[in-house]
Amino acid sequence: MTRNILFSILATFVFWVQSAAAQDSVYVQIEAQPSLSAAEDRLRSYAADLPDVNGFDLGAGWYGIALGPYERGQANAILRSLRAQGRIPGDSYIEGPDRYGQRIWPIGAGPADTSPIEGATETMEIVELQEAEESPREARAAEARLNRVAREDVQIALQWAGFYNAAIDGAFGRGTRSAMSEWQLSNGFEPTGVLTTAQRAELFRQYNAVLDGMDIQTVRDTRAGISIDLPLGAVAFDRYDSPFAHFEPTGTVEDARALLISQPGDRDRLAGLYEIMQTLDIVPLDGQRDRNGDSFVLTGRNDRIVSHTEARLEGGAIKGFTLVWPAGDEDRRRRILDTMQASFAPIDGVLDPAAIAEDTQSVDLMAGLNIRQPKLTASGFFVDRQGRVVTTADAVANCGRITLNSDYDAQVMATDPGLGIAVLQSTQPLAPNAVAQFRDGAPRLQSEIAVAGYSFGGVLPSATMTFGRLADLRGLNGEDTLARLSISTLDGDSGGPVLDDGGAVLGMLAPRAVEGRQMPQDVSFAAKSGAIRAALSQAGVSAQATPSLPRLDPVDLTEKATAMTVLVSCWD
Repeated sequence: MTRNILFSILATFVFWVQSAAAQDSVYVQIEAQPSLSAAEDRLRSYAADLPDVNGFDLGAGWYGIALGPYERGQANAILRSLRAQGRIPGDSYIEGPDRYGQRIWPIGAGPADTSPIEGATETMEIVELQEAEESPREARAAEARLNRVAREDVQIALQWAGFYNAAIDGAFGRGTRSAMSEWQLSNGFEPTGVLTTAQRAELFRQYNAVLDGMDIQTVRDTRAGISIDLPLGAVAFDRYDSPFAHFEPTGTVEDARALLISQPGDRDRLAGLYEIMQTLDIVPLDGQRDRNGDSFVLTGRNDRIVSHTEARLEGGAIKGFTLVWPAGDEDRRRRILDTMQASFAPIDGVLDPAAIAEDTQSVDLMAGLNIRQPKLTASGFFVDRQGRVVTTADAVANCGRITLNSDYDAQVMATDPGLGIAVLQSTQPLAPNAVAQFRDGAPRLQSEIAVAGYSFGGVLPSATMTFGRLADLRGLNGEDTLARLSISTLDGDSGGPVLDDGGAVLGMLAPRAVEGRQMPQDVSFAAKSGAIRAALSQAGVSAQATPSLPRLDPVDLTEKATAMTVLVSCWD
């Protein structure tokens, strides 16, 4: 694997890929060497055994060895055959002529050809060898020519097919022989325990069939400083938006996406990226979360996508990748992810933090990616020093997850459907800056009141204040647990505290719709403080009460109210 990864790092990558119809020819890239003398030795060795051998100067002291050129379908057949016979390295792959420089072999042959060899008769005869029937002795002789990597490839393919479950060690012992026999029997062959050349080719054909059309190619992105193999049949480069190089779906695989992650940084910035990535739609909540000082891995899965992100800090740069793949296509996703992990290599260069796509900037986006949004937001407020919160029951009904201030997970500890309130408890330690002091006693009609709430669903960094008056101490139908307010509020304010001019809590703002009816803009209702305290007591929560508080100026009242107010988010 190392030789071809090094070759790919040295080759120049072009971000747009020509269509198959426009490709005149392709090569089978088999090896790269770090010196001319080493390359010439290997070229002579390959040329003694195979036709159509070429050597190319790759620059920077490296030299590539390739077979061809061939028409693409012909090249694929030759690649499969020669790999199955162990006559070329197992990590050989298809490459276009534009990736090669001056040809050094055959001597005096000039640059890479752009037209496939007519017929490629000699090479195709090699392919036909795999169709010929081999005797057991010939099969064992062909197997003996396999190197360790080729033997490990056989075990990997047998494991993928479900017949081998031992170590991948290249040793064909009893377990491997048994797996071969079972595979042969399952595919209609005589169960000899030794695969013929043709049978190995069929095993690898089955193994690689899941990647048909994925067009896995080495991407060498010098701007991001990353070399990696990507399925360019499913994704294509779209744009840079720091810290990502975006590869968007081509339409072949719905919801497929890849990101290259690249930014200057240190451990603090790595930790920040780890936190930010978890807010994105492309990283579902259900999955692995692993982070140490210099690296992290994030996985996520829902009924639509499976996501894998990994990044590490090295030499003052943070580099990594993300693969997003549709759920239900696990075999192909796993194979592509394995390929990306095995081929990932940082190279010189790091993406400029100023690389921002202007048309993708939005408060709902991070570097052009959608930030995960809750299905509903409301307001709430702290009622004790343990961080318990009161909010509307409607806000937390049918939630897969509840958060407080976007950072703390919470659970419902009690509800009062009649009053329309819910009491929440953070699942993590939480120390509020301020808690509600419930007013004990009736306030004066037409007195000034204020509501603190996240009117705009958390778009703003803190709660906002809305001022009005107390219109009635009862609801429209005479309910003594409700108060009517003359104030213009928004849906996001529901669940927020209603305060008098001294900051004592008169109640909790109820949702604007009452029994299915939408109230006039300046009419709202609040669950009264006495009813809330009774519900809290029933839930085992002791709330503070006060007969009255000195009047505060609007600035101090706002500071006190917003300190106790909480953004409550309901997630799927």
